[in-house]
Amino acid sequence: MKHTSHKKTIISTEKAPKAIGPYSAGVSTGHLVFTAGQLGIDPTSGKMVEGGIQEQTRQALSNLKAVLEAAGSGLEWVIKTTVFLQDIGEFKLMNEVYGTFFTKEFPARSAIQVAALPLRAAVEIEAVALLPEV
Repeated sequence: MKHTSHKKTIISTEKAPKAIGPYSAGVSTGHLVFTAGQLGIDPTSGKMVEGGIQEQTRQALSNLKAVLEAAGSGLEWVIKTTVFLQDIGEFKLMNEVYGTFFTKEFPARSAIQVAALPLRAAVEIEAVALLPEV
C-alpha cells in the first residue's frame, strides 16, 4: 500500500493565550485544524477573566476563534467542539454564551463535567474545524 506524505502545521497567534504546557494552540493537517482546549484567559494579561462561567465561556470562544483564524479557518468551519465544564450545573449559562458564537449550521458537540480544569477554570473548549478551500 502506498502512503502519501502528510505535513502538519503548528498554529500560534498573539491573539490567544500562550500555551501553559508543552503543546500547541492548534495543529492543521490536510483539510483539518485541531485546537487545544481554550480557557477563559485574557491573552493580553495572561490571567483568567473576572466573572464566572459566562465571562470565561466568552473569552474561551474568543480565544478559539483567534486560533482558528490564525490557521486560515474560522468558527463557521467548526465541525465538532468539546466543552469541559467544572460544574455541569452551569451548562445552561455556558450554552447561552455558546449560542451567540455558533448561530447556524451548528457543529457537533459534546459537553462533559470534569473533576478539575487547569488554573481552576470553569470551562475549557476545544474544536476540530475544516480548512476552507482557497
